[in-house]
Amino acid sequence: MERRELFGSLASKLRGDSPQAKEVSHLRPPYSNDESLFLSLCPECDAPCASVCEEDIIVIMDDKTPVLNLLESGCTYCDECADVCEPNVLKVEERHNIKAKITINKSLCMSWESVMCFSCKEPCLDNAIEFKSLFQPVILQDNCTACGFCIGRCPTAAIEVEVL
Repeated sequence: MERRELFGSLASKLRGDSPQAKEVSHLRPPYSNDESLFLSLCPECDAPCASVCEEDIIVIMDDKTPVLNLLESGCTYCDECADVCEPNVLKVEERHNIKAKITINKSLCMSWESVMCFSCKEPCLDNAIEFKSLFQPVILQDNCTACGFCIGRCPTAAIEVEVL
């Protein structure tokens, strides 16, 4: 555990909550544009997509459809889930950004309260988080792929996800 993660964990416990309390639901893997295929074909599948996910973010819901849990890690867009999808719901040729908008809640963000924190910026693979000044991070929506790596790293759960 990194020092920043330790302090974030302790701060969350003091507040009586945790970043994981903000669950993100129904974010589908970024390899299909047809929701009806998830509902019709995935329940008959053994879900190899979840077992091959290198980041372990694909979770199979009660209805036996895959969703992304971005609370601990993010999507690398490695294509593995699409490569093993037996019913062909997930297809590499249909790869797109995750259908979500990521924002920073300024009232929860430590940096917006003049505390030096770069927890969200460090794991961002797409340089989508910019600091307007030393203490004002913003998401550059044109760069953001909604991969989710920033979400679980925020010690105050200030990274918010809007499912599109």
